Amino acid sequence: MKKNESRADSSGVSVEYARAKLFELADEKYKEFHSGLVPSLSPGTIIGVRMPVLRELAKQLLKESAVPGASFSADDFMGNLPHSYYEENNLHAVFIEKIQDFGKCLKHIQEFLPYVDNWATCDMMNPSVFRKHRDELLPEIMKWTASRKTYTVRFGIGMLMRYYLDENFDVGFLDVVAEIESREYYVNMMQAWYFATALAKQYEKTLPFFEQKKMDKWTHNKGIQKALESFRLGVDRKSYLKTLKIK
Repeated sequence: MKKNESRADSSGVSVEYARAKLFELADEKYKEFHSGLVPSLSPGTIIGVRMPVLRELAKQLLKESAVPGASFSADDFMGNLPHSYYEENNLHAVFIEKIQDFGKCLKHIQEFLPYVDNWATCDMMNPSVFRKHRDELLPEIMKWTASRKTYTVRFGIGMLMRYYLDENFDVGFLDVVAEIESREYYVNMMQAWYFATALAKQYEKTLPFFEQKKMDKWTHNKGIQKALESFRLGVDRKSYLKTLKIK
């Protein structure tokens, strides 16, 4: 047997092992409920595992993976793409979050992003190691926001929102997000979410983007709507934002 064939068999074993564990934790009522939250997915690809339960399973599987000769290998599991089920993608995302080596984490993100097919998996990924490597991360974010893949772009905007609206803020990042042109709902919604958060954290620098109408009508108005729903903006600022809605 060739080496790559052996690796493929090993990866398959890890996938089947993890899948069996996921189905043991399935909650049919939760599946029915959650299917409505991720309409881009076929209900048949959703097992129905609640996220706290899935995260606990991820911890158990990572412990097993660290034991030589174990039935499960996290690296083999992550090397077997694409996955068949929503929860397998979420499990993959949790494994990536736990990687503490920046280079390795980034490599896995790059490999996984093209296969992310829904907003929930996209938004849950928040590798803790990224916080310590913002300078190295920024060029990658610029590539993601320039991608043609919906959830790669959404992930890039999400990273700018998480890590670059406080001490690492630059007004140029607002331009990057405002200039993204997309007809994809899940990109436009993340743009709106980003600008609503920017209004809460960098109001004076962000306001001109609404005053000068630098975004399309839908994203502009949705950004204002989400800002009005925020507890982080005062009454006076909310009142002024209401006057900036595009009719």
